[in-house]
Amino acid sequence: MAIHPSLTSSWLDEFPARIAALDQSHLRRHRRVVQPESGARLLVDGQSMLAFCSNDYLGLATHPALVEAACDSAHRFGVGSASSPLVSGHSSANETLEHALAAFVDLPRALYFYAGYATNIGIIPALVGSGDAIFSDALNHACLIDGARLSRAQIHRYAHSDLAALDAALAQSPARRKLVISDAVFSMDGDIADVPALLALCERHDALLLIDDAHGFGVLGPQGRGSLAHFGLSGAQASPRVLYMATLGKAAGVAGAFVAGSDALVEWLLQKTRSYIFATAAPALLASALHASLQLIAKDEWRRVHLQKLIARLRQGLATGLKGSTWQLGASRTAIQPLLIGRNDEALAAMEGLRERGLWVPASRPPTVPEGTARLRIALSAAHTEADIDQLVHALSELAAACRPATAAARDALLNWR
Repeated sequence: MAIHPSLTSSWLDEFPARIAALDQSHLRRHRRVVQPESGARLLVDGQSMLAFCSNDYLGLATHPALVEAACDSAHRFGVGSASSPLVSGHSSANETLEHALAAFVDLPRALYFYAGYATNIGIIPALVGSGDAIFSDALNHACLIDGARLSRAQIHRYAHSDLAALDAALAQSPARRKLVISDAVFSMDGDIADVPALLALCERHDALLLIDDAHGFGVLGPQGRGSLAHFGLSGAQASPRVLYMATLGKAAGVAGAFVAGSDALVEWLLQKTRSYIFATAAPALLASALHASLQLIAKDEWRRVHLQKLIARLRQGLATGLKGSTWQLGASRTAIQPLLIGRNDEALAAMEGLRERGLWVPASRPPTVPEGTARLRIALSAAHTEADIDQLVHALSELAAACRPATAAARDALLNWR
C-alpha cells in the first residue's frame, strides 16, 4: 500500500527539535525525585539538600498530628472517594471540613475542591461567559489566566497593581457582568494586592471580586485566617461582592483548595462548576488532615512570628551581601522572596552554584515570569532556622560577587522590570 506523500513528514516529527529549542533557550524543566527529611531538608535525586523552594510556609506538611489524622481517616473511609461530590464522593469528613473552612475565614459558606488549579479554571467560567467582562492583573497566576480564557468572556488585562488603569477599564466596559480577578499575594513576587482598593472599585462599578489567596492563607491575618482578615474584610465586614479562594497544599500542608463567600454564590458554583461536578471528590483522609491543620494554624502563632523573623534576617543579610551586585531582591514582606537575576542562563548558573553548596533553590524562568526577569524564587518556611538563613545568605553573597557585572542598561532593566 502506497504511503501518501503528506504522511512522510509528520508534524509529530517536530517534537525533538522543539525540545532542543527549549534547551537552547535555557527553558527546559526537569523533574526531581524528592523525599522529605528533617526540618526544611529534602532528599533531591538522592542528595540531601537544604530547600528554599517549598510553599509549606508553616512547616506543617510532615506534622505528626496531620499524619495521624490522615491515617485514622484512611482506616475509617479508605483511601479514595470513588465518585463526584454530587454522586457519592462527599463524605462526612469533607462536609465537616467545609464548615470548618467557612468558620476559619469567617465567611458564610465554603466549597472544598480537590485541587487549586481545578478550582480557578472551573469557577471563573461558572461566573461569567460570552458577553461578560473579566479584569485580570497582569501578574496573576496561570490558573486564573486559564480560567478567564475558558470562560469566553472579554478579558481586560491591566498592568500589575495599576488601580487607575483598572478603574478606567471598568468604567469603559459596557458589560453587565464584570469580574475582577487577582492574586492576594503574587506567587513570583511576594507582594500583596491592595484588596480594599480593589473592592472599592468593584463597589463603584458593580463588579464581583475574586481573590486568590493561595499564598496568604495560613500566613496573613489574625491566626493566619488569610488576606481578607488581614485587611479586616471578613466576618461582619465581609462583602457579598467578594469571592475568596485559597489553596490547601501550601501553608495548610496538605492538598486541595476551597472557595468561600455568600451562600448564593457558593450554591451557584456547586451547581455550575464543571471541575467540581465532573471530577472525583478529594479523599476523606485529606479532609481529616486539613481539619487538624486548621487547628494548628490557629493555635501555633509562633510559626508566623518565627517566619517573620526569618524574612527580616534574610532581607537584612542580603542587603549587605548583594551590595554592588546586579542581582536585585524584590520588595516583598511575605515568605516569597524573589531574587531577580535577569538572564535565564545566569539564573540557572546561580541555581547550580547553590546546589553545589547543598542548597536547593530552583530558578524561575519565562513563561512563569516575564522575559528578562529570570530569578531565584526563595521560599521561606517556619521549618527553617536562623542558621539556615545565614547559610543561604553566605552562599548567595559568594555567588553574586563572582557574577560578571552587567551593563547599566541591564541593571536599569532589572530595577524597572515591572
